[in-house]
Amino acid sequence: MFRTLEIPFPTPHLATAALRALSVDEELSPLVRRSFSVVASPSDSDSQTIFRIDYAATTNRMLRVAVNGFFESLGVVISVMKDLDTDVLDGPVMESLEKVQGLQNVAV
Repeated sequence: MFRTLEIPFPTPHLATAALRALSVDEELSPLVRRSFSVVASPSDSDSQTIFRIDYAATTNRMLRVAVNGFFESLGVVISVMKDLDTDVLDGPVMESLEKVQGLQNVAV
């Protein structure tokens, strides 16, 4: 059984971030194989980037279980992206970082 999933992302950066976040978890079953790639969307569509996942499994059931688990993980990744918003990381810091746990004072 084979299945290809194509998830559109608005930027290559977000598609690559999803790939990196999701590729660390290996498939639990040796009967399921998957591979990830990031590809440009077709020229006739919006300027999006496609996160492509290719699955191969020995049975329909194994494929369904693997894809369902993947979509749960993908939902978490997209939710974090949405909550953090990409422009938050690019802008200047507007609040003091004083007393933030884990930060040490560094002389500049």
